Amino acid sequence: MTEPLYLDDPKIGLQFESPTFTVTGGDIRRFALEFDPQPFHLDGNEAKISIFGGLAASDWHTAAITMRLLTSGGLPLAGGIIGMGVEINWLKQVRPGDVLRVVSTVQDIKRSKSKRQGVVTVMSETQDKFGEVAQRLLSKLLVTARETEASSN
Repeated sequence: MTEPLYLDDPKIGLQFESPTFTVTGGDIRRFALEFDPQPFHLDGNEAKISIFGGLAASDWHTAAITMRLLTSGGLPLAGGIIGMGVEINWLKQVRPGDVLRVVSTVQDIKRSKSKRQGVVTVMSETQDKFGEVAQRLLSKLLVTARETEASSN
């Protein structure tokens, strides 16, 4: 596992890649039953006659998988992944059998006036095994500085 990154560790353009996750029809149905109970997420026959033409994961399920992959080593920030704001776009449906991974790229780094923390902007793309992007997430994340960094600045 990669060492956790503090505020001064990442540089603009630095990329991280998560482990993979294989989505199953059971996963899609379980998530939908609890959080997004719409026919095209629950029933294969209903899904076939929907706009999706087959069983499709809820976009919110894709977002939840993305978070799991980020916290499983895809974005190793010290103190955890603490969101300050997000812009999310869903570009492609996730289907049973899709193997997803997240590729994240540091876009911007701004240190706060206190110098104890800052905001790191990260673009995270949830991709299938062919590299097609299912979800694009632009996140502003609160990242802490090392104690020695904060006290010496």
